Amino acid sequence: MTTSVPASRIPEAVHRRRWAILGVLMLSLLIVVLDNSILNVAIKTISTPAPTGLGATQSQIEWAINAYTLVFAGLLFTAGLIGDRLGRKKVLLGGIALFGIGSALAAESGSPGQLIAYRALMALGAAFVMPATLAVLMNVFERDEQPKAIGIWAGGVGLAIAIGPITGGALLDHFWWGSVFFINVPIVIIALGLMLWLVPDSRDPNPGRLDPIGVVLSVVGLVLLVYGIIKGGQLADFTDPTVLATIAGGVVVLAAFVVFEKRSDHPSLDVSYFKNKVFSAAMAAIALVFFALMGVTFFSVFYTQSVRGYSPLKSGLLMLPLAAAQMIFAPRARLVVQRFGNRATTTVGLVVIAGTLATFATFDADTPIWLLEVIFFLMGAGMAHIMTPTSVVIMQALPREKAGSASALSNTFRQVGGALGIAVLGSVLATAYRNGIEDKLTPLPAALRDKAGDSIEATLGIAEKLGPQGKLLVGPAADAFLHAMHVTALWGTGVALIGALVTALFLPGRPQPDEQQNEEAELVAALD
Repeated sequence: MTTSVPASRIPEAVHRRRWAILGVLMLSLLIVVLDNSILNVAIKTISTPAPTGLGATQSQIEWAINAYTLVFAGLLFTAGLIGDRLGRKKVLLGGIALFGIGSALAAESGSPGQLIAYRALMALGAAFVMPATLAVLMNVFERDEQPKAIGIWAGGVGLAIAIGPITGGALLDHFWWGSVFFINVPIVIIALGLMLWLVPDSRDPNPGRLDPIGVVLSVVGLVLLVYGIIKGGQLADFTDPTVLATIAGGVVVLAAFVVFEKRSDHPSLDVSYFKNKVFSAAMAAIALVFFALMGVTFFSVFYTQSVRGYSPLKSGLLMLPLAAAQMIFAPRARLVVQRFGNRATTTVGLVVIAGTLATFATFDADTPIWLLEVIFFLMGAGMAHIMTPTSVVIMQALPREKAGSASALSNTFRQVGGALGIAVLGSVLATAYRNGIEDKLTPLPAALRDKAGDSIEATLGIAEKLGPQGKLLVGPAADAFLHAMHVTALWGTGVALIGALVTALFLPGRPQPDEQQNEEAELVAALD
């Protein structure tokens, strides 16, 4: 019964071209996810003064990343509902077009402030693309094929994360820094043409009402929280009254958001979903793993480029093992789940991630580069065995008609986890670096001292301007950064282990043969 009803809703013409549709959806997904990872390798270049870059500080770089992430996460709920109401194809087309416009504007930014603003515009478009891709997928594949399709979809997410730095490095070796954004424009044009031709429209016959108050509360709360965390790292003082007040304000607004959503008759976030421990654990796993990984990705770029001296292209190529692992394991992770269950698969994946992050705490300036390659491969393998089972649990825990909402929830938790990871671990990195380099900056004029302590790039930039005298700062800057990286990596390790504990306690184990056919129906029924 659970398979015959959904099958009757898929027209035969759509069913025949379902794999081609998946390819188009993955192309759209590729540029949306790739945009964040492609920016990572350009961080150092954008941090350098004009005309090479924009002279952005570390806090401005964090905001360039998080402006995208927070707008994206804050609007996913509403974007999913609008797709359910108006039709997923319509919002997919509009979202990808807006993303392309924002990309073209970001490529021509004249200041860090403009870059932050245009990144937010790109996020507005991306917010409509991401939930629509997974919602369309759930409506063109029958339930028995959904795990395989989601596995390929999850592999596309991982692939985009991995090839972004390679693409960005190649572009930066030949073009100006804005090329990492302009590359999106021709891909958007191709994607629009293919969508018009192949992708069918679908909508929820009973869509929910929009929730503008909830959206405002969630965005304001997240922005205040992240701003306070980043500001604390910038000042290297989390006891500063402004920092404490901003963080507290964010927590209060987010608490008000939860209370409002709980009482609303048309919430953008249906908190009743979280009564299901399996659903909640899967959401927590996604948020925690991206918290750890996004923070580590942020510092690994400075490690390979500023400490090890690799070019952007070589730094990006170092991520190839991560891409290879995602491509190999993500589509096959469902087979591991079938044999060992969601609990064992996801928990081991998180333990592997924790182990790779802990290894970063042992790296120094001359660690054999092959060891970094092994770590990236293991990181990709661990990620593949987390994303696929958690995505399947989340998407199949809700009825097919609510696919847009489920996709929005999944991606919101991923984005919020990543934003908080960059904010928290970026602040840990900034604080530890400033504390480590502070006493070495005393010979500098007072006006330069504060700026030089902002990041390793700021220190090296000032050292270069000082000539021979500045060379004395290069060694201490590398040492201070390595210490800061070790501290940050251990924080990420702790977060990944918390995620492993959550999944070990709450995700379902291996189903018994007579239970396997009913597992999906039970997940749906648990929320009714």
